[in-house]
Amino acid sequence: MLDIRVIRQNIDAVLERMALRGQDIDFAELFAADDKRKEILLSLEALRKERNTVSKEVGERKKNKQSADDIIGKMGFVGEEIRRYEEDLRLAEEQISSFMLSIPNIPHSSVVKGTSAEENPVVKSWGEKPLLNFAPKPHWEIGESLNILDFARGAKIAGARFTLYRGAGALLERALINFMLDLHTKEHGYTEILPPFMANSDSLRGTGQLPKFAEDLFKVEKTDYYLIPTAEVPVTNMHREEILAEKDLPLCYVAYSPCFRAEAGSYGKDTRGLIRQHQFNKVELVKFAKPETSYDELEKLTLNAESVLQRLGIHYRVVSLCGGDLGFSSAKTYDIEVWLPGQNLYREISSCSNFDDFQARRASIRYKRDDNQKVEFVHTLNGSGLAIGRTVVAVLENYQQADGTVVIPEALVPYVGGLKKIG
Repeated sequence: MLDIRVIRQNIDAVLERMALRGQDIDFAELFAADDKRKEILLSLEALRKERNTVSKEVGERKKNKQSADDIIGKMGFVGEEIRRYEEDLRLAEEQISSFMLSIPNIPHSSVVKGTSAEENPVVKSWGEKPLLNFAPKPHWEIGESLNILDFARGAKIAGARFTLYRGAGALLERALINFMLDLHTKEHGYTEILPPFMANSDSLRGTGQLPKFAEDLFKVEKTDYYLIPTAEVPVTNMHREEILAEKDLPLCYVAYSPCFRAEAGSYGKDTRGLIRQHQFNKVELVKFAKPETSYDELEKLTLNAESVLQRLGIHYRVVSLCGGDLGFSSAKTYDIEVWLPGQNLYREISSCSNFDDFQARRASIRYKRDDNQKVEFVHTLNGSGLAIGRTVVAVLENYQQADGTVVIPEALVPYVGGLKKIG
């Protein structure tokens, strides 16, 4: 959520930055509702002051054993007026809140113009594409031929976009989770969290999934619970409605969780394999930082996510999302795209974002400065470190051999009980 005062005071700059998203927002309705709210507040303040004055006078008269019937009747009228204005105020604030919850974040000044992923500038790359002397296969063919991915039984059990892992496939998934958690906790200084895998609507509003993206969520019927789409939701909401200490910032958390996404609007996209599933595992990195250091923290967080692929020896590139490809809540995002030789393309395996104070305003997450005790909103950041299923895809396609086997990356061998090859 944005600060309405910032919008009012910088309307031309806000409109210019929103145009990068392809957004042409008419703020007239918002400003009119805000002006009405201010008028109602002034009237309410005057009426409440009048009520207090009349109440004191009634008290004085009763103390002096004088009749107060004439002004008691007046106080009843004032009370009715106050209730009417309070209802008007509630409706005006609901209108403002509804409008503000629908507005995306303002892109950072470094975000470039563009309408789609094809216009995202590449900012760096690491490693080289593997030189394979045979025609590489996509991961779904590798997984089925090795009997470690069972798409048919996953669909039989639950439906489309669900997969059953078997044997070395399940072992590889579990090994990647443990490998990533160890790397981020032991070498990068993150505190491990195991959060609930369901969250309430307040939590999803706080991180920006509600109300705009309700159709992408799985809701538990007759409850206020939703299956989480990412560990970002519960971990960010750990500090909802809290005031943090400046000395504790940045707070750095890492969490494993399954993720559940309805994938509304993705009909017909990536129907084969593990790329776009309703359920998948992910290791998530979350940070709470001071505004003046948050973009340095974004660079560090992105490097932490990159290091997973570097340890696995898999080629990737990093792109900076253009305005048209930027997520609703993000001010700036780097996507890490891994090379998949079996599909002959790059695929996103991590998105690392700085949300500025957008989520913190929605979730009321603040911190108190040590020098002047001033309370301000923190900046929140997160990124996949990494998406586990997509990392399985990357391992299968990059480490496949001509004989159909798959070599285990050296860094993972200790996590799979010394297994060096699947086949």
